[in-house]
Amino acid sequence: MRIVFLGPQGVGKGTQGARLSERLSVPALSTGDMLRAEVRSGTELGLQADALMKAGELVSDAIMLGMIRTRVAQADAATGFILDGFPRTLAQAEGLDATLVSASAPLDVVVLFEAPRDVLESRLTGRRTCGDCGAVYHVLSQPSSREGVCDRCGGGLVQRADDTPEAIGRRLDLYERQTAPLADYYAARGLLVRVDGTRAVGEVRSDLLMAIGLGEVVS
Repeated sequence: MRIVFLGPQGVGKGTQGARLSERLSVPALSTGDMLRAEVRSGTELGLQADALMKAGELVSDAIMLGMIRTRVAQADAATGFILDGFPRTLAQAEGLDATLVSASAPLDVVVLFEAPRDVLESRLTGRRTCGDCGAVYHVLSQPSSREGVCDRCGGGLVQRADDTPEAIGRRLDLYERQTAPLADYYAARGLLVRVDGTRAVGEVRSDLLMAIGLGEVVS
């Protein structure tokens, strides 16, 4: 099954992607991870992307689509994949469709995870990250045993610079302008299903499995 996850930051796409990846035995693909892998491997696309990033420029859609085409052709994606973080714009969505069709791997379903803005802001502003090991906590829903201290390694917990209210507001505004319109694009193609991202993790998982036709499974 070939799936795209859509939804704003904080809606839980990463959590659900990891669980669904295990259930389907298909890779959960992050464009950031793909980009870093291509750069590390020194591929032609990776060298192009690295040069752009070092120059302070954005990696072009053409390069990202080339990386996606290469990645979905690998053996572990033969039966499907979950793509999270791309597309973010209408141009990217159209390019992705053309790329996957040419690779004989068209999308089966696009899942839109939804949650009100105030819920997203609460989730993101409450997030804390260990500066040493990278473990993630939340001051309300998943606090550490000792305030400000990582349970895993004892490192200090910090709020990332992009998790401040101002930064979160800018990211959510950008999502509304650029990415939210993709719901209509995919709905018109009969690919879109919607999942309520405000519920508990296990409930969202069950709703997701129902939405993509795999039946209800309670975690």
